[in-house]
Amino acid sequence: MWKGLKTHSWAKKRFKITATKKVLFKKSCNNHLLTNKGNNNKRDPYGKLLSKTYVKKVKTLFPYNQ
Repeated sequence: MWKGLKTHSWAKKRFKITATKKVLFKKSCNNHLLTNKGNNNKRDPYGKLLSKTYVKKVKTLFPYNQ
């Protein structure tokens, strides 16, 4: 039985690849004590683009989304 390639499970918890192949990462400080933080800090928890230097490395962890 052929098992095929697997996506790294730790990477799919931390990164998201959009339909246009951009890599987004989850911002920190968004899990508790949110009443003391402003709206700009809480906005778009997956909205940060990854730096171009790391995009190629992260895409190798997602074999079916390249």
